Amino acid sequence: MGLISLRKTAEKGRLMDLTSTVIIPLLFGSLGLFALFRLLQWMRMRTYLQGAVVVVTGATSGLGKECAKAFHAAGSRLVLCGRDSEKLKDLAQELTTMTNHRKNLHEPHTVVFDLSDTKSILNAAELILKHSGHVDILINNAGISYRGTIIDTGLDVDKKVMETNYFGPIALTKALLPSMIKRRQGHIVAISSVQGKISIPFRSAYAASKHATQAFFDCLRAEVEQYEIDVTVISPGYIQTNLSLNAVTADGSRYGVMDKNTAEGQTAAEVAQVVLSAVGQKKKEVLVAGLMPSLAVYLRNLFPKLFFNLMAARAKKERKAKDS
Repeated sequence: MGLISLRKTAEKGRLMDLTSTVIIPLLFGSLGLFALFRLLQWMRMRTYLQGAVVVVTGATSGLGKECAKAFHAAGSRLVLCGRDSEKLKDLAQELTTMTNHRKNLHEPHTVVFDLSDTKSILNAAELILKHSGHVDILINNAGISYRGTIIDTGLDVDKKVMETNYFGPIALTKALLPSMIKRRQGHIVAISSVQGKISIPFRSAYAASKHATQAFFDCLRAEVEQYEIDVTVISPGYIQTNLSLNAVTADGSRYGVMDKNTAEGQTAAEVAQVVLSAVGQKKKEVLVAGLMPSLAVYLRNLFPKLFFNLMAARAKKERKAKDS
């Protein structure tokens, strides 16, 4: 028994020596390398965003407003875009006031235009370039949502959603792209949606516009890589914004209801920080969604039949709830 006990003690001592001389230093070394990597990553992101001319559409509310705050805090030169001149001025003033507590001394510039008006977009692009000289980062954020059945929805509603969510952003992108190509520098961001990857019942017009957005910017990414221009597509799930309140319905009227899923979604400020990080790290695509929407994306691709059955069951359930 004494010999066995001595042997166990010796083995325990060797294990402790191995832990103290190899494992612990290796662990701390790995943590140190990770911390150094994150520091370098943060410094590179800060350098990339500091002083960069950043155009944000739909800047007066929701995710656009929070993105404006996040990029302003990062030291970027903001061009705030939207349809409401007074709200844009208020936001610019709010950000200017924040300057007193931060290092960003750049005063935000505002440009008023409607994404559903192509002529207005072209004029806005000229004004942006005239004021800033160039655009480093374009964040295509503005958009509208939709609720309704396909059979009851007039084609004019489909066109309205597509004009704002698809044709508007690509028109602005195309208007600013030549200047980026000329400089061989630029970053284009599209705020898409999980519904750019999957479709759910009674969201046809919205999902279609986001599917088109996803496809366009995927193509753009491949085509402009030779010019060293980056393209990032952000696909959020539900965000606590007024998107569902302002959604259009089958007859074009305002939906005016805060969906339960929207009310329980991520905050716009949280998603804005994800956008900031994704742009700073030049990520090509980011899915910002909870477990179930993320699983649905993979389910659609790996087990489409099961996904279709689930969506049919969801449609039946929602229709029954609406009729009751």
